[in-house]
Amino acid sequence: MIEWNVNPVIGTIGPLSPRWYGVLFATAFMLSYTVMKRVFAAEGKSQENLDRLTITMIIGTILGARLGHVLFYEPGLILEDPLEVIAIWHGGLASHGGAIGIITGVYLFARRTGLTMTWLLDRLAIVVPLSGMCIRLGNLMNSEIIGRPTDVPWGFWFVRVDAVPVARHPTQIYEALICLVLFVLMAWLYRRGLASSRPGFMIGLLMVLLFTSRFFVEYFKELQEAFEASLPIDMGQILSLPFIVAGLIFLARSRRFGHAG
Repeated sequence: MIEWNVNPVIGTIGPLSPRWYGVLFATAFMLSYTVMKRVFAAEGKSQENLDRLTITMIIGTILGARLGHVLFYEPGLILEDPLEVIAIWHGGLASHGGAIGIITGVYLFARRTGLTMTWLLDRLAIVVPLSGMCIRLGNLMNSEIIGRPTDVPWGFWFVRVDAVPVARHPTQIYEALICLVLFVLMAWLYRRGLASSRPGFMIGLLMVLLFTSRFFVEYFKELQEAFEASLPIDMGQILSLPFIVAGLIFLARSRRFGHAG
């Protein structure tokens, strides 16, 4: 069993107390920007469009993740404390909501530029898992989204959660590793030219693999909210299903396009 008792706060610098989660969240966008800069340059797209896309993705991800958490896990906040709905600094971000925010942002961005939504999503498919990895590592540093008790030798004792030693699945690490593998896969597929030869294939494959893995990892997680105990499957699994279906639709369309070409 691995004892995990990391302080979520990195340190204090004057009035500032930076947290690991915030640093890793920012790192996700910085790494994504670096990768996308190379993609845009290689395909002759403007730096201005990339900058605007990055701002759109930051806003869409944060707002979508916060609103998703409230709507999916704490809908009572809408009536009880409406201001708390936008209080992202209090925590409570849902990855499925973030995904919806990204898709919404891409749709709005595509309408203002000459880039198609599918073109954008296929390129973003490279960096989405990279960002997901950073965010899950941030969850690890916060000792949140923990796993169920286990007897596996790599189980973590989250000291800030359990007063007595309890070995739990480090589900944050499971998902971070899955995201790392998906990033490598998407980057390899892009270099093989799949984004250009089969539009929709990369985003479709990513959605199927990412949310299918999320569906199964949920079996190792503790429930986030008590009401989930009354559901046949937890909220994370329920929300993953529409993304898997959407991914399959993208794959089917890309297959037809590839045959037509």
